[in-house]
Amino acid sequence: MAPSAKVRPVSGADDAAEAAVRLHALLAAHAAGYGNDHAFACMIASLCTGAGAMPDWLGLQPPAFSRLMALHFPGLDLSDLPRTGRPLDGRRNDETTELVRLLLMDKAGDSPSEVWMAHVIAAGCMASDHLWQDLGLWDRDELTALMRRNFPALAARNVKDMKWKRFLYKQLCEAEGIYTCRAPSCEACTDYHACFGPEL
Repeated sequence: MAPSAKVRPVSGADDAAEAAVRLHALLAAHAAGYGNDHAFACMIASLCTGAGAMPDWLGLQPPAFSRLMALHFPGLDLSDLPRTGRPLDGRRNDETTELVRLLLMDKAGDSPSEVWMAHVIAAGCMASDHLWQDLGLWDRDELTALMRRNFPALAARNVKDMKWKRFLYKQLCEAEGIYTCRAPSCEACTDYHACFGPEL
């Protein structure tokens, strides 16, 4: 049996962008060939090099993160990588639970990693920037692709290409009545351009 590959921690002297590219390449070299490999590789590389806003383990419990690694990047050891020290905000557990439930109602059913992805996206929604940036993805198209791959029926409802975080909360509002919108329709809302403008 081949020994597992060991990842060196990123030193403070390393350029973060170059370090992320190197780590992504290492993850890609160990990828198992599943649809979510690339997205998780981007997120993990960003997390480990200080980019994005994700908590440790991408917001998963450590055993779940270990299972994610074993499925998507078998043989790769991430035990020595630095931790961000950013825990999930326990005060928002109800919110993350509702987001996970919303996502899983429309999961594709093609991979066990759809459940992990739902939890990761919910954790990313707790941060304050564009969702793709908070997740540590490298552009918005990667977020759109993973939404269509993992939650196709939900993604298909985003017919106006609404920003993903706002779209998810709008879905919660419509489905559960938990969060109140400030206008009876998006078109009538003073924040219309904030929701539908370009994500830069």
